[in-house]
Amino acid sequence: MIIDLANTTTRKIQEALSATRHRMGGPATGKVLTLIVVTDEAAQYDAIRASAEVAREHPCRIIGVIARGGASESRFDAEVRVGESGPGETVLLRLYGQLAQHADSVVLPLLVPDTPVVTWWPGSAPAKPSDEPLGGLAQRRVTDAMGGSDPLGTLKQLAKGYRPGDTDFAWARITPWRSLLAAALDQPHADVTGVKIEGEGENPSGALLGGWLSQRLGVPADVSPSAGPGITAVRLATKAGEIAVTRPDGRVATLSRYDQPDRQVALQRRSTADLLAEELRRLDPDEVYHDSVERFAKSAEVTTSEPEPAAKPKPRAKKP
Repeated sequence: MIIDLANTTTRKIQEALSATRHRMGGPATGKVLTLIVVTDEAAQYDAIRASAEVAREHPCRIIGVIARGGASESRFDAEVRVGESGPGETVLLRLYGQLAQHADSVVLPLLVPDTPVVTWWPGSAPAKPSDEPLGGLAQRRVTDAMGGSDPLGTLKQLAKGYRPGDTDFAWARITPWRSLLAAALDQPHADVTGVKIEGEGENPSGALLGGWLSQRLGVPADVSPSAGPGITAVRLATKAGEIAVTRPDGRVATLSRYDQPDRQVALQRRSTADLLAEELRRLDPDEVYHDSVERFAKSAEVTTSEPEPAAKPKPRAKKP
């Protein structure tokens, strides 16, 4: 059921939600969290659809926020959806005028009482999510560095502005890689002396994976570009030979060890809904993500601050 409310109030939205639940015979409670989606008109369809899929695993109230701004008077329109594509409730808000700068005042009365709040930015990520009005309402703040025009630059800004509760889809994308590499290194192996990661240029997941491996193994990690898709290979150099995971097609990887036959492993690239569902499974601060993104930011600063080698003096011409 979809209810359109033009130039409305939060009280009217609450009344519409209650009346719709009563009409459909749904429970008055049962939501485990509130998911705030900060998006725009171009991305709202995909973002709300992914959120509705996630609501099947994590019953929640989804609040989509689209800031229209402009010079018009302060007001907001709402679209209430219940029972359309999942068990959750969806409220899509469009804010106009100065009200677009105070979205938290509109969203606050719509939060499910006594439940955690998660804020997700599917597009361009703010430099410091916890300082955003809607980020300040949340215990967990989810960004996507790939949503902007400068993914690695965005990741550096997120590292500088990190607060407990922050995370990024670039981190969730490498969960299967980290699990596979941890399993490979759980077996007896020679000391790892170096790490090389191959992936698409400006890939924040490759940069985070390099930070994680460098932090855990205590060796430098080199990230080099490849044709993709995503991360295509991770190669660990050891004193006895190479341990490598290669995935050229984005679906199936080959695990190679210097002391064992090659093995095929499923390593499918995941959808937005899968990534969001993973982030909602833990609402406590992710200290491993913090260590990894901090390690990446420090290594990036070292790389950019290294002075260029001095030009060699030109040899003087010999006198005839």
